[in-house]
Amino acid sequence: MSCPRASSPASSSTSSQHPPSPVRTARWTTPSVRRERVSVAVYAPDPILHVGVVQPLRQRPEIDLKDLPDADQAQVSLVVVDSVDNETAALLNRLRHNSRTRTGLVVGTFESGDALQRAIDSGVAAVLRRAEADQDQLLRLVLAIANGEGVLPGDLLAKLLSHVGSLQRSALDPRAVSLSTLTSREAEMLRLVSDGLDTAEIARETSFSERTVKNVLHEVITRLQLRNRAHAVGYALRNGLI
Repeated sequence: MSCPRASSPASSSTSSQHPPSPVRTARWTTPSVRRERVSVAVYAPDPILHVGVVQPLRQRPEIDLKDLPDADQAQVSLVVVDSVDNETAALLNRLRHNSRTRTGLVVGTFESGDALQRAIDSGVAAVLRRAEADQDQLLRLVLAIANGEGVLPGDLLAKLLSHVGSLQRSALDPRAVSLSTLTSREAEMLRLVSDGLDTAEIARETSFSERTVKNVLHEVITRLQLRNRAHAVGYALRNGLI
């Protein structure tokens, strides 16, 4: 990383009359101790999400963006998604087993503390909300990951700690189920299942895609260790969750 050079004085007499102007640092200069460029690979299921992260990083001289053939060699892997579904979790787990890279997650939202813990368990070192992912925030995220640091917004840390606490309480009393076991979206979709709606009808009713509906219901079934949708509805009704 280099800084603009100050112009040399025209002569010694000129120098004595006019003190040299201070050297101005370039706008992208940061207080990071790293001098080498950080190699970064960006993974996103949607081309728009991909461009939204790649374009700001491409303008930063600290960043060396890796194309798909060389992605596994990157120091930092950024996974950019709306939410952590099964496909995202599979990708995160694959990246976790790559010793060359550390993973950051740029995410739209976490549906629950369980989804957040799932991401952390899958090897995510740092999290940034997509709504806050401007050029400076993305650069800070990448440099922190490359320096071996962890990054988690304060409210997400509180959510994670609360979720861990609830898991501990559930372990002591497995029947201690509360409304917090389901998110509002999960509860709404289970109510619609209990009304006899299929995936396509639930998608139209909630304005989500059919894929999202399937992922949400699968997450509930898996998390609560149930067999199928009917079992999930019965469980939720017995425990007053819907």
